[in-house]
Amino acid sequence: MRPRYRSPVGTGQLNLPFDPIERAASTWRVHFGPSSAMAAVTSIMRAHQILLSQLDTLLKPHDLTFARYEALVLLTFSRTGALPLSRIGERLMVHPTSVTNTVGRLERAGLVRRLPNPRDGRGVLAEITDRGREVVRLATADLMEADFAMSAYGEEELGQMFELFRTLRVAAGDFSVDGDASRRGSSA
Repeated sequence: MRPRYRSPVGTGQLNLPFDPIERAASTWRVHFGPSSAMAAVTSIMRAHQILLSQLDTLLKPHDLTFARYEALVLLTFSRTGALPLSRIGERLMVHPTSVTNTVGRLERAGLVRRLPNPRDGRGVLAEITDRGREVVRLATADLMEADFAMSAYGEEELGQMFELFRTLRVAAGDFSVDGDASRRGSSA
């Protein structure tokens, strides 16, 4: 059995004597009817808060947030270590303003540099620096040691969770299932 990951201090442990989402679902049923979807969405939103807090706590010693870490990893995975800002936004599924902000913070920290895009005179590339690669290596080791704050689950449960949320992402139009099957394993 894998060791249990302990929440870092300050990640919002409530230690309530009851499950507030279960209680809300029960009350919801009385007032509005079926509550399964409401309870599931509320649970997902709370899980997001918990995970983001725990991941950001793990990354804080590296002066990173999870969003900045994801951008650095994406650059690390690219063939040249550089990508257009528009491609970063597309791959991370975030608004262009968020990419600009994230890259700006990473640049001020010396983890990336901006370069003109040689293929597009108006475009900008973000390129990971050697220091950025080292920070990714160290931060990834910490996240891996903590199982990305998911050690309460086994491999099979994690796979099931991925598939459940993949269905939601496909339904939302994040990507085409047909196109995805032929591209699995390709690099950024």
